[in-house]
Amino acid sequence: MSSKRKITVAYGDGIGPEIMKATLEILEAAGAQIEPEVIEIGEQVYLKGISSGIEPKAWDSLRETKIFLKSPITTPQGGGFKSLNVTTRKTLGLYANVRPCKAYSPYIRTHFPETDMVIVRENEEDLYAGIEHRQTDDVYQCLKLISRPGSEKIIRYAFEYAKKYNRKKVTCMTKDNIMKLADGLFHKVFNDVAKEYPEIEADHKIIDIGTALIADKPEMFDVIVTLNLYGDIISDVAAQITGSVGLGGSSNVGEDVAMFEAIHGSAPDIAGQNIANPSGLLNGAIMMLVHIGQPEVAEKVSNAWMKTLEDGIHTGDIYQEGVSSQLVGTKEFAQAVIDRLGQKPEKMVPAEFKKGDGADDNMGAIKLADRKPCKKDLIGLDVFIDWKENDRDANVIGDKLRAVDADGLKMQLITNRGVKVYPDGMKETFCSDHWRVRFFNADQSTITHGQVLDVLKQVEDLGFDFIKTENLYTFDGERGFSLAQGE
Repeated sequence: MSSKRKITVAYGDGIGPEIMKATLEILEAAGAQIEPEVIEIGEQVYLKGISSGIEPKAWDSLRETKIFLKSPITTPQGGGFKSLNVTTRKTLGLYANVRPCKAYSPYIRTHFPETDMVIVRENEEDLYAGIEHRQTDDVYQCLKLISRPGSEKIIRYAFEYAKKYNRKKVTCMTKDNIMKLADGLFHKVFNDVAKEYPEIEADHKIIDIGTALIADKPEMFDVIVTLNLYGDIISDVAAQITGSVGLGGSSNVGEDVAMFEAIHGSAPDIAGQNIANPSGLLNGAIMMLVHIGQPEVAEKVSNAWMKTLEDGIHTGDIYQEGVSSQLVGTKEFAQAVIDRLGQKPEKMVPAEFKKGDGADDNMGAIKLADRKPCKKDLIGLDVFIDWKENDRDANVIGDKLRAVDADGLKMQLITNRGVKVYPDGMKETFCSDHWRVRFFNADQSTITHGQVLDVLKQVEDLGFDFIKTENLYTFDGERGFSLAQGE
């Protein structure tokens, strides 16, 4: 290659500097055409008073190189510090987190030697939007935000990934039996997109049984696509059952920028002791090499790494009596990989990446399907109230709120923690101090914002503290809100 590709590198905290040094030495010895540009992130930046953990000038490097090879960082204890991973993913639009989870048995101990799955996780939305409120003495709220474009992007990415890497099946995992609107949207979009890829098998699992199956029969999965929180959890489950979270690398891909990292943390308790396993970051770097159009180098590094495992040269986290031949440290493991560059594993399947793979393929640039906007009608109102008087008797608050009437917009029911408690609630239902009061016209016809404001004024005049409101809409006549348990 005629010129080196600039990449942004962060050495991170804890074991980060050790494993980054080892990784870069391996890449250099393998002939990777890269030019690292180092930025500072993590604990020392946090302690300078920068709550994001990354200095403003570092963004300039990321915008220029568009490739970020990142070691793990330490976030200081205490409030006010933001997750650098979440900040980076959202700021740079890295919507797809990709984690290959493959068994390397018998060299890495696992009960599931046939495991070879890839988890594609939505990276920007869901509960990780980080929108939280304390609303009463008793109740805290965290908003789960799922969008149709965000869902479609990650689902299309998963199918494109399967198509590109000759995977046969994509499994969607949600909890839409409970969250029928939010997770239901993700499942619906999955079904719609799957029709465009008839050559790829598509199926769906509820996330709880899906997680159990990953832990018990992981060989049944190929590519999994799911929401942010679920993906975060099952990625670590899958990595652990294949042998070690310490081996896993991941990519975080957007339309313009991509970040590559190990999936484990900074492990400050073993920092500086030359015992950390650099394999997770190295596997992330291999994904980076493929992304930037250097698949031949990626193959060379991956095959040398697998040959090192086959030869039993292992760090302490994966060392096994009777399997391992030599216990080594971080530096020695890196040198063993370097010594095997140009060799291939004899028992494991050698790595082979398609020539022409890389950034020019622009997998992150997903074109969304055209959609016609829905007809949106306001038909009701939920008012959330902080109230704890009279031993939280639902009949007391309900009887008082019956007086509210905004030109026909009247209270229909009250719920507490999602369960209907008025009228005709069960005395056994435990109530917090957080009440949802639902208002409709008698025939559930459309209402005005003027009626909404009138309801709030009357609620206030009755002496109640309203803490949140939600307008209730239909979209093309379809209800855009959940019913209460017992409604």
